[in-house]
Amino acid sequence: MDRSIASPTLLADLGGTNVRFALADTASATPLLMDSVRRYRVKDFDTLADTIRQYFADTGHTATQAIIAAAGRIANGETVQITNNPWNVSAHGLQEELGFERARLVNDFAAQGMSIPLLHRAELQAVGRVLPPEHDHKSTQTFVVMGPGTGLGVAGLLLRHGHWIVLETEGGHAGFAAHTAEDVEILHRLNARFGRVSNERMICGNGLVNLYLALADIAGQPAQEYTPEDITARATDGSDALCVRTVETLAGIFGSVAGDLVLSLGGWDGVYLTGGVLKILMPWLQRSGFRERFEAKGRFRDTLEHVPTIAITHPEPGLLGAAALAVLESGRALPQNH
Repeated sequence: MDRSIASPTLLADLGGTNVRFALADTASATPLLMDSVRRYRVKDFDTLADTIRQYFADTGHTATQAIIAAAGRIANGETVQITNNPWNVSAHGLQEELGFERARLVNDFAAQGMSIPLLHRAELQAVGRVLPPEHDHKSTQTFVVMGPGTGLGVAGLLLRHGHWIVLETEGGHAGFAAHTAEDVEILHRLNARFGRVSNERMICGNGLVNLYLALADIAGQPAQEYTPEDITARATDGSDALCVRTVETLAGIFGSVAGDLVLSLGGWDGVYLTGGVLKILMPWLQRSGFRERFEAKGRFRDTLEHVPTIAITHPEPGLLGAAALAVLESGRALPQNH
C-alpha cells in the first residue's frame, strides 16, 4: 500500500464462507484502499480475532478502529452469531483482544447498501430495460438491496433530503411465497425436507442444489451429486437440461422475491442486486424470467414495470460500504458520485 495514513480504519466483510479485509482512509475521496484487500477462508481460523492478526501479519498494516460487516443479526449493536458459520463475534471483545479504540459491528447488507453512494455509473449494470436511477439528494427515495451468496441478504436503503439511511433486515429468512404451479411443487418437496422454507433456501449458492434436487424429483429423473458450481457449469455449456432448468428457475424465483421486497419495503426507486453468486447468475437474470416475475405483481404490474433492477459490479461492495460508514463516523460527508 503506497499511501501513508495517520489513523486507518480496518474494514471487514464477514460472510458464511469468506472474510475480506481492507483499510479505509476516511480523508480520501476514494476511502477504500483496494490494494489493501485480502481474503481468508473462515474454516481456516478459529475466531475472527485470529484472522485479523493474520491479516496484520501478512500485510504489515495496523489500525486503531474497526468496522465489521457481518452476515447476521447484530444484537444490541454489540454481538453477532454469524448465520452460516460458527463464529460468534463481540465488538467489545475485539476491542479488548486486539487493542482497538473502537470496533463497530454492522449487518453485512447494511454495508452493501452503503456502498451505493460511492459507486460510479460504470460500476452498475441494468437488469432489464429500465435504466439505473439518478439519486435525488433534495427529495426522498427508497431502494431495496438484496443478493445471494452463502445466504440471501436483504436491506433497505433510504435517501432522505441528502442523508443516507440503511435499514438492516433479515428478509432473506422470510417465508417463500409460491406463485406458480411449479413453485407449489418445489415448496412441497423442500417443506418436507426442511420443515420451513425461506427465500434463502433457494436464492443462494446451496439453493441451486436444493432446486436441482426438487426439480429432479418433480421430473422423475435421477439426481446427480452436483455442487452449485457443477450445476452452473453444466447450465452454461448446455450439457445438462435439468441444470439449465435449475438456474432458470432460480432466476425466476429471484425476480419474484425481489418484486415482493419492493412491495414490502416501498422500494419504488429501484432494487440493487449484489452478492457473491450474482456474477454467475447475471447471464440468466438478463435472458430468463427474472424481470417477468419481478413485474408480475397483479394490480401493481404497471408500477413494477418502471422500477429499475440494477446489478452492482464493483468487486468489493461490502468493504466499500464499510468504508462509507467509516467516513460518516469520522464526521465527513460522503462524495456524491451520481
